[in-house]
Order: sequence, then structure tokens, then C-alpha cells
Amino acid sequence: CQDLFGVFGVPPSRNGRMAADLGELLVPYMPTIRVPRTGDRVFKSECAFSYDSPESEGGLYVCMNTFLGFGREHVERHYRKTGQSVYMHLKRHVKEKATGAAGGAISRRRNGKVFLDLELNRDFNGDEYDCEDEAKLVIFPDHFEIPLPNIEELPALVTIACDAVLNAASAYKKQEPDSWDEEIQVSKHARSLRQQDNGVRIPPSGWKCQKCEMKENLWLNLSDGAVLCGKWFFDGSGGNGHALDHFKDTNFPLAVKLDNLTPDIADIYSFDEEEAVLDPQISEHLQHFGIDIIPIQRVHNTNGMRPRVSEWEVIQESGMKLKAVYGSGFTGIKNLGNSCYLGTIMQVLFSIPEFQRAYVGNLQRIYDYSPLDPSTDFSTQMAKLGHGLLSGLYSKPPMKSELIEQVMKEEYKPKGISLKMFKALVSNGHPEFSSNRQQDAQKFFLHLINLVERNSVGLENPNNAFRYLVEERVQCCQTQKVRYTQKVDYLMQLPAPIEAASNREELIAYEAKRNEAEENMRAPPEPVRARIPFTACLQAFTEPENVPDFWSSELQAKSAGVKTSRFASFPEYLVVQIKKFTFVVDWVPKKVDLSIDIPDFLDLSRLRGTGLQAGEQELPDLTPPIVLPEDTRGKKGSPEIDESAAMQLAEMGFPLEACRKAIYYTGNMGPEMAFNWIIAHMEEPDFAEPLALPTFMEPGPSVAGSGLAATPLENHPPEESIAILTSMGFPRRHSVQALKATNNNLERALDWIFTHTEREEEEETSDALSDMADTTEPNDSDASGPQIKDGPGRYELFAFISHIGASTMSGHYVCHIKKEGRWVIFNDHKVCLSERPPKDLGYIYFYRRLSSS
Repeated sequence: CQDLFGVFGVPPSRNGRMAADLGELLVPYMPTIRVPRTGDRVFKSECAFSYDSPESEGGLYVCMNTFLGFGREHVERHYRKTGQSVYMHLKRHVKEKATGAAGGAISRRRNGKVFLDLELNRDFNGDEYDCEDEAKLVIFPDHFEIPLPNIEELPALVTIACDAVLNAASAYKKQEPDSWDEEIQVSKHARSLRQQDNGVRIPPSGWKCQKCEMKENLWLNLSDGAVLCGKWFFDGSGGNGHALDHFKDTNFPLAVKLDNLTPDIADIYSFDEEEAVLDPQISEHLQHFGIDIIPIQRVHNTNGMRPRVSEWEVIQESGMKLKAVYGSGFTGIKNLGNSCYLGTIMQVLFSIPEFQRAYVGNLQRIYDYSPLDPSTDFSTQMAKLGHGLLSGLYSKPPMKSELIEQVMKEEYKPKGISLKMFKALVSNGHPEFSSNRQQDAQKFFLHLINLVERNSVGLENPNNAFRYLVEERVQCCQTQKVRYTQKVDYLMQLPAPIEAASNREELIAYEAKRNEAEENMRAPPEPVRARIPFTACLQAFTEPENVPDFWSSELQAKSAGVKTSRFASFPEYLVVQIKKFTFVVDWVPKKVDLSIDIPDFLDLSRLRGTGLQAGEQELPDLTPPIVLPEDTRGKKGSPEIDESAAMQLAEMGFPLEACRKAIYYTGNMGPEMAFNWIIAHMEEPDFAEPLALPTFMEPGPSVAGSGLAATPLENHPPEESIAILTSMGFPRRHSVQALKATNNNLERALDWIFTHTEREEEEETSDALSDMADTTEPNDSDASGPQIKDGPGRYELFAFISHIGASTMSGHYVCHIKKEGRWVIFNDHKVCLSERPPKDLGYIYFYRRLSSS
């Protein structure tokens, strides 16, 4: 009551006067105060515009209407924008325990379970620190404060709303129940599971449901090896429920999901317990059916592999006294549990001036024009992330002498920032990135590039710095005639030819010793890392590639072809990925142990394309005939697809069904064409769904009267041509119009697009079918099309990302960035000066163009 006297200017009372005063005060605001309903997310641990939290100096303000959280610097903006006046102010006081305090005690909370379920943003040791939580209602614009709890004084509705907010679950738990907050228990059936000796062996690919031939959401029953489809299990994907029906018929309780099985991840469901479970003996249970997929932590002499201890130490520069650095550009990112693939990519991107300008440079404009829910706006969250990394507000050195002593003992943990809100946004709806599993950093880079492209309307597009054109030359082996095409790309993939290793003899000797050790059941020898010259990687990149199913427009038939690739333009920033991962038939996605002498300076000028040369004859400008689906149907009504090409794309990390669709829609023209289709369609909602043929191609009574049977695909441009244009950033509807107007000539179609921008805008609403297909196209308001910043092909290395582990789906990512002439290592929340940057062990390299001077 004494606090209230100073706030409201009213004297304390013991006869109910105070209740009347508070009730009258809150009456005008009652319509704006809501009780959180089922589905409402309460953001009480992170500001929507910054990384302020209840632990920050100003605490966090939670809107009592939208339940969004705001730091002290940003709450006024929300009040001005919405007129919402009532906020709950949350403040967590973290302090060291008094000397002699009992170790291991539960952290004290001044007001009971005030912040139930609120995560600490610091990695404080619970034995050494206490948390005292404070909550109050604040009424804007006069900042009237009402300490909580005040059950007797507050109106009942306000009390209920406050209690619901204080006890609400984390916003991220509600959104991702299968993510970092879920604790899975060991199944009661795991240790006593009986497996039938029925001779069933499961192949590494080509699975389908034994009852309906569905090829997605497949579950292997661990008792009898039956492969059957699920129904809304675990990841929300659909099916026909045949796995559950099988349990009802047999009472075999456990099944493992085949689609995302990796060396250290297995999704196991217990039909009897009706929940996801753990199986400590999953390796043995899988081996019973011929699946050799031993978890990484248990890989030992049985398969000749050894833990990559040396790689782990070298990449993280373990054992060295690395000097921590703080301030702008040296902010770490906390690992949310296998989120380092995301953190390393974002660290590198926001070290690039184009990304800094696009988001941090436009921070106030982006914030001022952000939607009412900034947590769902890509530009807002990118600006927030960039400011968090570059402002230095979340990267401050320790101040107290005892903390300095902790730093000397390497016990001090910098604060860093937590990307929960950002991760929830960029992974929303994505079957892989929305999980808490490790993912491929290269795949996430392309995913983010796609998001930037789609959300750069009205802003500088930082993707322009990465975009370049690839010149592809294909020669028909029979006629010797050639075809030149161009495609947009953002990343150069370099082969790593083992046969070119400089220590090849040493590798051969090691392989012989390893085989001998396996035969004699002895410990394997020390692994030998292949040392490959970078020049050999470049040479392999330029080598001609056979195209066995090339469609020759001269012969009007498929023929053998030879393809070579060159740069049609050079980007301002060149991203190079080393192809280190291979997929082998023993179920283990294998990472080849490589050391490549990556140069600090790179000159690719000799790789610039030359176009049609004197003496070369072009293939006729004809497109392959469209094969109607009914002409390619097999016995079961499914189209013919080059499965080897689909698997080649799947090895890059794309969903298998998406790869099959890409091969089909590009006319089995090979993985390169299909890759363009994937990049152009990867954000579509049905991207990973199985291929569904158009219903109007099915014979039936509805076809005759619909008028569709006569016009299925006659005048429709080839999907591969559409994919090339859409991958360059043009909307699908405009690409289709341009190709139709130019008889499917790609070069003329490009000219048509650039000269018909006004007409495109006028006709934007005329084609409903194209509108539906256009919902995921990037930046279709940019009439000038995608920009190419061509220039010299000379580069300097400024960053690289390294992977530790045997698979992109496991392990750890670390990045090194060159700042102010010194290499800096970013290892999650730890940021230090690098002593020995392991450039030879990197996975993705980032080069910046050297000035022409």
C-alpha cells in the first residue's frame, strides 16, 4: 500500500477504499484486457523488437491484449501504434547466493510461482545464484504501477488475466511441442521386445506402404519388419493409418519412422503407450532387419569408424587459450539445441555490408512499418537479429573482479542472444528446420536466400550480392551441335576428387590396414585424412559431365550429351561449398574426411563463359515434346521417373518426393534441370507431397463436358523453362506469358518480360490459375527483374563454416570470420580471437570480390 500511495496519490486504506480506487482506475481499460485463450502465445521471455528479457535492466512489458513482449525501449512504440495502455511488467533479479547457502537449492521466487515456465536467458549455475521475480501492471502513458499479486484489490477479470499470463507456457512450447521442451520417456516395451526371425531385410531406399503403396510417412514395425503408412503421427504428416491397423491386428507395439532415420536420430512411436518413446536398443532392433545405423556416440570398431576427436578439437581450437572479444560484431548466439547450423549462417550474413544496410540500416523504417504482430514479420525479425549482433548491447565484458577471475578460469559464459523467435518464424511450416534436429547449413542458406527474396519488396535486396549467372553448354554427341543456356545460382558446389589426393599412397596403405584389422577383429589404425589440392577441385568442377538422357532437338530424340558449366557473371560475394558428403547403401550418410588447401585469394577469371564460339553450330530452338501423364503410366498408374536422378538430388538434402516431382515436371532431363525446379518451388505448401497427376487427365464422365480434355498441356510451356525463369526471380504468371508469346524461346522470353512490365501489372489480376501458383514467388513487384552485380572474378576469403561429425544431420557447426584483419571464431555463444583457423577443414567458404584497383 505504501507503494501505491506514491503511484496514485491516494492514501492507504484498510476499509475497502483501495479496492474501489483500483477498480475505478481500471474501468476504462477493462475492454482491452484479455484472458489468454487456447492457441494464444504469451511472449514473456523475449521482446518482439530486441533481445531484451525480464533479466534486462528495464525488464519486459507484456501487452495484456496481444500478449506480445516489449523491452523498455520499444513498449512506447506499441502503445502509440495500438493505443493499448495496460501492460504487465516482468523483472527477474539474478544475484549470487549468500555465503553458506545450501547448494542445489531451488531458486527462490519472491511471489511464489510468478514466472512459471519462464526460461533463464543466462546459463547461471543454480547452486550459486538466486532468482527473484517481480511483476506489476503498468498503465500507459502515465506509467501507473500496480504491484502483483493484488488479488483483493483488483477486479476479478484482471486477476484472472494476470494469473493466466504469469502461468502461461512458453510461446515456443505451444508452437513446437516436439521441439526442445519435450521430454521423451523410454518405452516399457523396449528391453523386452520380441522380434520375429522371418528373414525380412529393409533396403536403404524405395520404401512404400505394404497396403496402399504410399511412399511418405512410413513406419517400420520393429517386431515383424512391416513397412506401413502412419496417420498424423509425430510430425503432423498424413497417411491412411495402416501402421495403426497393423498394431490392432498383431499387438506389435513399436514402430520407427523411416523417412528421417539418421545415425543418431530415430523417431519411435509406441502404439500401446500412445506416445513417442525412446528405445535404448534401437541399433540392435534395426540391425535385425538389416539396417546398420549405429548412433554416433556408439560407433566403434564394429564398422571401422572412429569418433572424430581430432576434427572436433582442431575446428573448435580446443586446448588453446583463446582471448574472448566483446562489442559490436562480436555477439554470440546461444545454441537452442542443434541450432548451430542456423547461428553460423546468420553470423556470416550479418558480417556482410549489404545485409547490414538492408536490415540494420533500415531498422527504424522497418520497425515503424512492422505489422501489429512483429513476431511474424520476416523483415522485422531480420532487423532485430542484425541489430542484436551488431549493436554490442548483448556482448559486454565482465565488470566485477570475481567475474574477471571466472574469465581467467574459462568459467565465464557470455550472454549472447537467443534466436527462438527468429527460428520459429523462418522454420514455420518447414518439415526439417521446424524440428530440433541438426540440419544442413548449406540447405538452410538456400532456404534463407529464398525467404529474403520473397520479403525484399520495397527494400534493398541483399541477395543481389550473391546472385550470379551460370553458363551451361551441352553438346549432342551424335550431331556435335551445341546449346547454350543460362541459369541463376547463389552457391558454387565444388567436387572433392579423392583420386587427386596428394597422399594417395598413404590412403591406400591405411585402407589395407583397416581391412586387415576388421578381418582379425583388431582395433582399426589411426585414420588418415585425404589431402586434396584446391586446384584439383576446380579442375573437377570444369570437367565435362555426361548427360545420358539429353534430348537432342536436332535428332528429335534422346541422345548422349556432354555438359560443361562456366560463369556467365561473377557475384560480388562468392559462396563455395565443398561436396564432402556421400550417401552409401549401408544406411550411414558418410562424410569424407578431407583436408583441402583453401586459398586466401582466388582468381576464377579463366572460368568465365565465352558463349557460342566460331565454328560451333547451335541445336535447333525446339523444345522436347510434352509427354502426357497417361502416356507414362506404369501398372499402378504412377509416372515413369528416373529414380537415380531423384536419389542424386535427395542426397543433397531435399525430400525424396520433391525430387521425384522435379524430375517428372522437367521431363526426366536430368538432375540439373530438376534442381532449378526445386529452388523455384521449395517454399510451396505441397513441395514434399507425393506427385499427384492432374485429375482432368483421368478418363471419366466429367471430362467430356468440361472442355478440359482437349486443352490439357498443348500450349503450356515446358516446366523446365518456367523453372529457369522463376529461379531468376520472375513471377510464374509472367514467365508463362513470356514463353507463350515467344514460342518457348528462353532468350526472347527474357526480353519480352523486360519490355512488358506495364502490361504485366495491368493483367496481374486476370489469370486466377497463375495467381494460385504465384503465391510463393519472390519479389514479384520488382519490374526490373533480378539484379546481377557482375565484375572481376578475383576474390578474398573472409569467412568459412566448418562441420564436425559424420553427417549433416548430426554433429556441430562453427564459423570463422575475418574482422579487422584478425580471424575470429564464433562457437555458439563464445566469441574469441582465433589462433589457428582450420581453413582446410571447412564446409562452406565465403569470398568477397577484390577491388579492380
